[in-house]
Amino acid sequence: MAIIKHKSQRVGIFIDTQNLYHSAKNLYKAKVNFGQVVKDALAGRQLIRAVAYVIRTESEDEKGFFEALNKLGIETKIKDIRIFAGGAKKADWDIGMAIDAIAMANKLDTVILATGDGDFVPLVEYLRFTEGCQVEVIAFGKSSSGQLREAVDDFTDLCDNPKNYLIGYRGGGRFIPSFRSGSDDRAQSADVSPDTTETPGTFGDDEDPAIKMSGEI
Repeated sequence: MAIIKHKSQRVGIFIDTQNLYHSAKNLYKAKVNFGQVVKDALAGRQLIRAVAYVIRTESEDEKGFFEALNKLGIETKIKDIRIFAGGAKKADWDIGMAIDAIAMANKLDTVILATGDGDFVPLVEYLRFTEGCQVEVIAFGKSSSGQLREAVDDFTDLCDNPKNYLIGYRGGGRFIPSFRSGSDDRAQSADVSPDTTETPGTFGDDEDPAIKMSGEI
């Protein structure tokens, strides 16, 4: 579908940080250059808000990463990781990200979601057909939901030129499919664990996400 992108369009960018982080790590073993992602997604249009949804661990090692995002003009919304009895960890921003996009929709012409998570399909449909927004997605196509790609007005595939959006990328890479029952034909990066000891959607205990994720650090 051909869409129009012009300088007067008011744009909001909502970044599912963990989704892009896990995609880059699993596909390319590299870090995301979030500044370049935002720049190319914006495409010279009028930026109203750019918000990254991030997770803070107990060690708070992510502080440097959060500061790097702010220096790029990207706001951060922070949620503390939850640790349940038995050691299970959970943290996700799906509902919060969707609520913010809906709340800002009447001030925007275009909503850009930086995620490949198919759970956002209902949000895309609401923004397009109820709010009248143009909805675009920018994500790693190899780990993005096929239903999400079909639902949006425009999809920018970071896999088409990965070296432009990654730090520490040396070429190659791998695609880890999802084998869960009822999954989409493409793995959603939030559901792909880097290893068997890591809870999907969270960081391993021995990782420093501030260093792992930031394209500026």
